[in-house]
Amino acid sequence: MYNKIKIVPAYVLRRRNILSFLLFFVCVFVAIFFWYKLQNQTKENNVPITLRKGLDANEWLFSNMFSDKNLSRIYAKKYAAARVRVNGDYGLSKINDTANWKLHVIRKPGDTLKISLAEIKSLPKKNVTFDFKCIEGWSQITSWSGVRFIDFANKYGLTAQMKMNYVGLATPDSAYYVGIDMASMLHTQTILAYEMNGAPLPINQGFPLRLIIPVKYGVKHIKRIGSIYFDNAKPKDYWYEIGYDYFCGM
Repeated sequence: MYNKIKIVPAYVLRRRNILSFLLFFVCVFVAIFFWYKLQNQTKENNVPITLRKGLDANEWLFSNMFSDKNLSRIYAKKYAAARVRVNGDYGLSKINDTANWKLHVIRKPGDTLKISLAEIKSLPKKNVTFDFKCIEGWSQITSWSGVRFIDFANKYGLTAQMKMNYVGLATPDSAYYVGIDMASMLHTQTILAYEMNGAPLPINQGFPLRLIIPVKYGVKHIKRIGSIYFDNAKPKDYWYEIGYDYFCGM
């Protein structure tokens, strides 16, 4: 038995074609309208406010999922790269008087500790060999040694400061600066590093002291730390100010 073929009248086809074209043009118009609105909306830290809200939502989500029990994978030192890639030289353009360098820890306005590298080296030494990840899309297993930030903070009586929300760090010339949530700074793998591959940091890797924080992307691993301070509000952050995510978590 043959199936009956339904013949659609020509006027019905014309009507369907007209409706399809109208729908197509409406969709194009809506897309162009919203693209224009997004391009011309108010910006916050050089990012359209809609995108910034999305980044802030990601930060809220991942910061609430953060746990000190979640560790970055640790590798044996033999897997560390001998030639370590440099992920930027911001704040390193001027060679400061590193021989007389001291870390300025601002506990509060008018109360600053000045700590020498020798004093930092007297604290228990910690090695971290992990997969360093850069926002440019590359990664490399690298090996660093220094003092855990939590041990450093406890040694210098920063009890009240550790209860605050954020830590701000800057190079001696203030050309580069980062803001980091306190939970990440107190993570057991976060160190103030003074060695790379068992030797003193090279100049281009932040001699005499840099931050190694495996739970963050490379932009947060500030080189040649000059000062550290504490705040409940977000400290200024170099890459955040030009449109990047503030949290930068792994």
